[in-house]
Amino acid sequence: MSDFSVRDFYDELAPDYHLIFRDWDTSMAYQAEVLDGLVRRRLGAGPHRVLDCSCGIGTQAIGLALGGHQVVASDLSPVAAARAAAEATTRGTVIQAAAADMRLLPFQSSVFDVLVCADNSLPHLLSAQDLRAALAGMRRVLRDDGLLVITVRDYDEARRNQPTAAPPQVSETHEGRAITFQLWHWHKDGEHYDLEHFQLTPADSTWNVGVRRTTYWALTRSQLTEFVAEAGFTDVTWHTPASSGYYQPVLTAQRLAR
Repeated sequence: MSDFSVRDFYDELAPDYHLIFRDWDTSMAYQAEVLDGLVRRRLGAGPHRVLDCSCGIGTQAIGLALGGHQVVASDLSPVAAARAAAEATTRGTVIQAAAADMRLLPFQSSVFDVLVCADNSLPHLLSAQDLRAALAGMRRVLRDDGLLVITVRDYDEARRNQPTAAPPQVSETHEGRAITFQLWHWHKDGEHYDLEHFQLTPADSTWNVGVRRTTYWALTRSQLTEFVAEAGFTDVTWHTPASSGYYQPVLTAQRLAR
C-alpha cells in the first residue's frame, strides 16, 4: 500500500484549496444550509456547539459559524487550519481553529453537540484500527445524544465501477481560469486507491501545474455503518444526495449514552 503523507497533501493544497469550487463562498453557504437542516431535525434549531474535526480551509466550519453556531475547527494540516481561522475573520465570524489528528482529538469529553467530519476526510484512515480510534474519539467529545455527521464519496458506486478519473472542475481566478482534476489508481484489494490531484493555474502565457498524491479507503455504506455502530452510536441513517441536496452521501448518528 502506498504511504503518501496526508498532512503534506493538505499543507501543500491549502493555499489553492478554494480552486476546487466554482465559487467557494456560494458552496460554503449551500453546504451549511444542508448540514444545518440535518442538525435541526435531530437536535433542534440551536445554536449548537460544533466540532469540525477535518475542517480543511473552513468550507463547512465557516458556513456553520455564519449561521450562528459556535464552531471549533481542527485539521491534520496546520496550514489549512490557520487559513480556516483567517478566512472566517475575513467574513466577519470567528472559529477556534487548531491542528489536530482526528484519531487523537485534544478536546474535553462530552463538550460538543455536533461533530462534523466532511469532504470525504474519514476515508484517509486506511485501517480498521485507525478508523476505530477516530470514531471512539468522536464519540468521547460528543455529549449524550450528540449528533455525528460524516460525508463521504459514494463508494458503493465507485467500488462497482472503479473509475480511473474524476471530471475536471473549472474555476475563475483573478489571473484566469484554473482547472482541477483527479486520477485514481486502484489497489489490488479493490478497496483502496491512490489519488493524484492535478491543479492547473494560469501563469502569463502558460500554466503552473501542481500534482499532489494521497490514498483513500473506499468504504461502502455498510462497512462505515458497522464501524459507527460498533463505536457506540445509534440511529445510524444515510442521506443520499437526492434526499438531502448535499453533494455527497451523508451519515448521521447519535451518541449512545453508556
